[in-house]
Amino acid sequence: MLPVSNNAIRVKQINVELVKNTLKSLEYATKSSIASITGLSVATCGNILKELLQTGEVLETELEESNGGRPARRYKYNADYSYILCLHVKTEGGVDSLTHAVANLLGEIIVEKTSIVPYIDYEVIENQIGELINIYGNVKAVGIGIPGVVHQGVIGVCDIDPLIGIPLGPQLHNKYGLEITIENDMHLTVYGFYKMQNYDEDKTFAIVTFPKDNFPGAGFIVDGHLLKGNTKFAGEVSFLPFDMTREEQLKHIKSAQGFVPLAIKTITSIIAVIDPVSIALTGELSKPTLLDDIYNGCLKDIPQEHMPEIFVKSDTNDEYMNGLISVTLESLTYNLQLVEKRK
Repeated sequence: MLPVSNNAIRVKQINVELVKNTLKSLEYATKSSIASITGLSVATCGNILKELLQTGEVLETELEESNGGRPARRYKYNADYSYILCLHVKTEGGVDSLTHAVANLLGEIIVEKTSIVPYIDYEVIENQIGELINIYGNVKAVGIGIPGVVHQGVIGVCDIDPLIGIPLGPQLHNKYGLEITIENDMHLTVYGFYKMQNYDEDKTFAIVTFPKDNFPGAGFIVDGHLLKGNTKFAGEVSFLPFDMTREEQLKHIKSAQGFVPLAIKTITSIIAVIDPVSIALTGELSKPTLLDDIYNGCLKDIPQEHMPEIFVKSDTNDEYMNGLISVTLESLTYNLQLVEKRK
């Protein structure tokens, strides 16, 4: 059992997050309306608001219109209290690029820019982050999307060779003292895509990318939850047993005759394991003209009633950045996961 003092701290953190999340979802609110939405007492909300006002994370606005009594004070969340920095690291078709975005605490993008670079290594990433911190000042967290496997901030299998084996997260944290989140690009893309759909109920969904001159990858949402796996290796579909080496895979996918069979085996495996409602295909090799061949190829092993919708999403930059901003903002919040009891 946790000590009473520890429990009290956790409860306080949870209550603060409830108040902040309520204010983030509204244009403004009063102590009474926040108490009604959160279930907290008016006194508790008042104390939390007082602390947030002192730090500047919450602002007082005009008084509410009076209904005969004393008008209540309105409060709003200060979205520009601090910023987050997001960096999208990409290599495709022999071209390396860095896309950076600075967003406020509501996830609204202040600036976004893509730069083509000669190469990408730790120093390039560190310098980009340092420059942006100097420009925007009050940065509280950094999120980085990587085309590879990331476990505890260390880069494993990766399309960018100079990053393999680099403890990117720990080194950047030691350098800047900020919250550093590093995540696989497909995990971020599928998370952003899923959040942007605003489903009424939890769904199972997948994105598979077939980039030019690089290995395919995938991202999965299972029953509304991002699937990463024990060592964050989930989605590395180029390691499926295709009876050929990964290097041979790269040769096969250069032609439609070689690409389609590999795509069919990849998608068939995903359907059989997670049974998604739909699968989005991305990357330069994913062509709408090949969809019928891929779909019909999957039908050779998957019964028609279990086939998901399969479609091509040629541009996923918005979804990727949405996912990256979301996980970076989440790194700043106190995480409380409520699990519904299964009957």
